[in-house]
Amino acid sequence: MTHHDPIKYCQACGTPVVYRVPDDGDTRERAVCPACGKIHYVNPLMVVGTVPYLDDRVLLCKRAIEPRLGKWTLPAGFMEMGETMAEGAARETVEEAGADFELGPFFSAISIPRVGQVHFFYLARLRSARFDPGSETLEARLFSEAEIPWDEIAFLTVRDTLKAYLADRALGRFGVHESAIAWSPKQ
Repeated sequence: MTHHDPIKYCQACGTPVVYRVPDDGDTRERAVCPACGKIHYVNPLMVVGTVPYLDDRVLLCKRAIEPRLGKWTLPAGFMEMGETMAEGAARETVEEAGADFELGPFFSAISIPRVGQVHFFYLARLRSARFDPGSETLEARLFSEAEIPWDEIAFLTVRDTLKAYLADRALGRFGVHESAIAWSPKQ
């Protein structure tokens, strides 16, 4: 299946683009400028965040913005230019939860090809149970495993990351997890 991205005009010269396989040996159809020859590539967006924990509880944030307004999530968001994944994950944790934490190791990567995103999470040990959530968060709260509001989790990537975290915690050791979320009409 060919995917036509939303590019309509060349970012270099403004000429309307055409979709074709470039003459440079590429094998995929791309937006190509017929005037200046610029090839426009559209790559997945990176979402970075943390699994903040304190003892046997995990921190979740209730979303104050769409999508999934009012649902619970781990602190995460789009990575910015000029920052590493770890820096972005830390920034998002401060912005969304106002948490004091020590960033831990890389924990999970989940690809979502249907929406062109990859979600990355780091473990983060909280230093305190005091939070100062930012404008994108209605509430930041610690949950024990039994208290996690599974039916109110905002995103499948958050659900899967939480389940991996809880399973690893039960084993007493943390690994690195990689998976993909395939689209289903029932989701």
